[in-house]
Amino acid sequence: MALKLPKIGDKAPTFRLKNQDGKEVDLSKFREKNNVVLYFYPKAMTPGCTTQACSVRDYKKEFEKLGIVVLGVSADSQKLIKKFQETYELNFDLLSDEGHKVAEEYGVWGEKSVMGRLVQGLNRVTFIIAKDGTIAHVIPKVNAQTHHEDVLKFFAQSKPSS
Repeated sequence: MALKLPKIGDKAPTFRLKNQDGKEVDLSKFREKNNVVLYFYPKAMTPGCTTQACSVRDYKKEFEKLGIVVLGVSADSQKLIKKFQETYELNFDLLSDEGHKVAEEYGVWGEKSVMGRLVQGLNRVTFIIAKDGTIAHVIPKVNAQTHHEDVLKFFAQSKPSS
C-alpha cells in the first residue's frame, strides 16, 4: 500500500514534540527563519538510522551555512533518543513521536516490509520545508547512506523560499 504523503507546495503540518532533552520543539518557530529538513527514521540505534544520523552530524556545518535546521523524528521514547544522541554525539534535535501522531499527519506511518514480513511502522521519508512553511521537496525513499548528499544537492539545484 502506497503512503499518502503531503505534496510539494502543501503547507507542512505543524507540530510540537519533545526532543532528546525533554524540551518542546515547535515546527512553526522556524518559519521565516530557517529551511527545515524533517526526516523520519524507523528506529534509533539501528544500522541504517545510525548511518543516516551520523552523516547529518558530520555535515551540520554545511547545513547551517545554508540556513537549514535538521530535525529527526522517530516513534522512539525520549529515553532511547537521548541514548542515541549521546552514543553517537549527534548535534541536532531528535524528536520523540511515540504515539506516531505526527508521523500519521505526514503520511509516513504505515505498512512496510521488515525482513520479509509486512508490519506497521515508520517509513524512512524526508521533507524539506521552506521558510514560508510549505513543503519544497519530498524524498519518499531515503537512502540512509546518501541522505545528506541528496539534501545538499536539492539546495544546490534549487532555492526554497528565502
